[in-house]
Order: sequence, then C-alpha cells, then structure tokens
Amino acid sequence: MLSAKNKTGLVFFPAFDWAISPTHPEREERLLYTQDQVLEEGLLDIDGIVELKPDLVTLWDVQRVHFCVPDVWSVSTESHFISAGGAKTIGMAVMEKKIDKGFALVRPPGHHAMRVVHGARGFCNINIEAIMIEYLRQAYHVDKVAIVDTDCHHGDGTQDIYWHDPDTLFVSIHQDGRTLYPGSGFPDEIGGPNAVGTTVNIPLPPYTSEEGYLYAIENIVLPILADFKPDIIINSAGQDNHYSDPLTNMNFSAQGYAALTTMLAPDIAVLEGGYAIEGALPYVNVGIILAMAGVDYSNVKEPDYDPDKIRQPSNIIGDINDIEKQILANWRQREKIKRGIQKSREFAERTRNLFYDTDNILETQKEKIRVCPDCSGALRIATSTDRGINVLALHIPRKACKACKALGYKWFEEKAAGYFDWVFLQDRTQDIYLEKKKKGF
Repeated sequence: MLSAKNKTGLVFFPAFDWAISPTHPEREERLLYTQDQVLEEGLLDIDGIVELKPDLVTLWDVQRVHFCVPDVWSVSTESHFISAGGAKTIGMAVMEKKIDKGFALVRPPGHHAMRVVHGARGFCNINIEAIMIEYLRQAYHVDKVAIVDTDCHHGDGTQDIYWHDPDTLFVSIHQDGRTLYPGSGFPDEIGGPNAVGTTVNIPLPPYTSEEGYLYAIENIVLPILADFKPDIIINSAGQDNHYSDPLTNMNFSAQGYAALTTMLAPDIAVLEGGYAIEGALPYVNVGIILAMAGVDYSNVKEPDYDPDKIRQPSNIIGDINDIEKQILANWRQREKIKRGIQKSREFAERTRNLFYDTDNILETQKEKIRVCPDCSGALRIATSTDRGINVLALHIPRKACKACKALGYKWFEEKAAGYFDWVFLQDRTQDIYLEKKKKGF
C-alpha cells in the first residue's frame, strides 16, 4: 500500500448550481472529470491522502477583504461562499496540523476579483485565496504570506488586494499580458509606495513549455521566496497553461505542473483556471496531488503527451533571461525605491478604468493612500460605474499606526463623504466593517 510522505487534504466542490452558461468553459465539468480520475486512480486509497468537506465562509470573511457594491449578496451566491469555504477549510486544517498540505479543488475561481467588487471579472466574483488568507491572519495570527499564482492569466485581482501590503508577497507567472486577458502583469508593476517590491510579475512568451516555466521558478521565484521568508506559501494553481487549453497559448503539461509543485513546495494550493476539461485537468490535478503528497508522479501523463510536439521555440529562454534581470534588479533595489518615494510625498494617488468583462460594467477608481513609514497606510478609494453608482471605500490596514487609523475614520466622517451613495470602512485593527448609505438607497 502506498503512503504519502506529506499528509495531504483535498476538498472538492464542483458547484453544480453555478455556471455563467451551460456551455461556458467555467462550468461544473471542470471538476467532475478530475473527481472521476482521482477515484479511478485510487488516490484516496493512498495512506495519508484524505478528503475534507467544505464549509461556507461568513459574510464578515468576505467583508474583511472586499468592498462589495451595494452588498455581498448582490455580487455573489452561496456557491461562491462554499468555494471560498473550501479554501478556508484547507487553510484551517493546515494551521491546526491536521494535514501537512492541502489542495482546494473548488469553483467558482477568484483571482480576478479585486478589493472593490461591482460584479464578475474573468469569471471571478470574490477572491477565494484572499478571503482564506485574511481569515488565517485573524484566527491564527499568520503574518508573512507568499502567493504564487501559476494561472496562465495574470492574477490582477489578487495583485490589487495586496498592492499596498508589505507582508504579502504576490508572484504571478503568466502568459504575456500583451497577448492575453487581462492585459496586465508586467515587470514594472512592483507594488504600492508602502510595499515596493512585494508584487512580482513574470510574463512569459506564448508557447513557453516546462523548460521555461521551471527555469523561471528556479531562477526567479525560489530566490525571492528565500529572501522574503514567508510563514506560509499559497499556490493559486491555475491550469490553463496546458498545451491543450482552448483559451491560452502555452505548452505546459501534467508532468511540468507536478515538477513545479515539487519545486515550489506550497503549503496550500487553490484551483483557479483550466478549461481543457477532459484532456488536461484530470491529469494535471492528479500530478499536483501526488507531488504535494510526496508520491511518485512519473507515470502521470496525458494520452496525447509528446514532449517534442510541445517543445518551446529556441528564443524563449533568452527572453526569460531578460525578464529575470529586470525582476531581480527591482527586487534588490526595493528598499531604495521605497525610501525615495517616502521622502518625496505624503500621499500617492492613481486613477484606473476597470472593465468587468463578465457583467459588462465599466468602473472608474480614484485611489489615494497615505505614504507612511510606520505601516502600510490608510487607503481611500472613490469608485463609480457607468450604471450611476458612486461609492467611497476606506481601508485601515491590520498593522495601522495611530495616524493612519485616525485618518481612516476622518475620511469616514467628513462631510464630503455625503456625496457618495455608500461609504464603507474596513478597520482591520479591530476586525470591523462599517457602512453608511445615502437616503433612498
């Protein structure tokens, strides 16, 4: 009888009652084929691989992370609560040492959901990894977290949530945003003024295979992780880098995913994208599970796997070398860049136009943050949509200094806030969420 080197927990939630449409790539079959493969291969008969049942997250678990407009139930369903709850279940089991590692095989996905949520972006409504992470921080006092997002699409939602957080390292390895949705995730996106360097983007050329992916892990990701020294590593385990995926243009395989998982050694993996429902996901997921468990995965191969057919073009390693130099230079100079910003200004501002491709909503954000030498800064977001909704969203970080906490409440109480239809405040120092709304709403 096989035994797992690492006791590994699995949560399955196919979300039978949630789909964008019956034939949409993001549908329940994404997990049903994987479940069948796991059972057929007898993975749950391996000593040390166990199945756990997902619970629901709470309303406050969501509000700890998101400003949902006008409220949480307007932009999410019970399936989203169970999907996030599956990730939370795995996180709790790891923290309580019931398992060594865990994989939440759940849907709907979440990594395109940003701090402010007016609807669905890239099939995502709420960010299931961020909800899990902030719960673990509140309940188990986890501090430094590394998120490595290996989905083929840039994890722009997770990046947005942690853009100003120096205690969260967010690394995204993805197909170059000039060639794929959401069109972001470039090496010069390195984090906000109080968190310079803790956002790391590794855009890879189309048709990169395991050679390029594993080179990037070994030469970029692992050295940065070693420097950052996280308490826990989370893998946003998107699988749409696969050579057969219908939405992307990469040449990764089940063997490559398993090797990546072994190298990265995540404590927790959470399923994100992956839309080759029959030809890729069952094999990739089995490879990841075995790699997490420390069981031999050398025989896990797709029926049509041919490494010669998916070999990457000869110029790709050179292109990745150029990206590597830029990323590592940014990483080494991050404190110098941060000091320069903090000397030059009291506040930093940015304006963004965001499109919710799934729900056809256009949002404009005007963001202002206090550039603070003592914490990650009080954050003010004025957000409006083409549907006539105006919201003020305020965030006081969990390690806020007295000045930033006072500023957050000042913004919440000032008369100018009366212009907005809703005013929301997250005070992470007390783990509370407040809101005010204009009469008539």
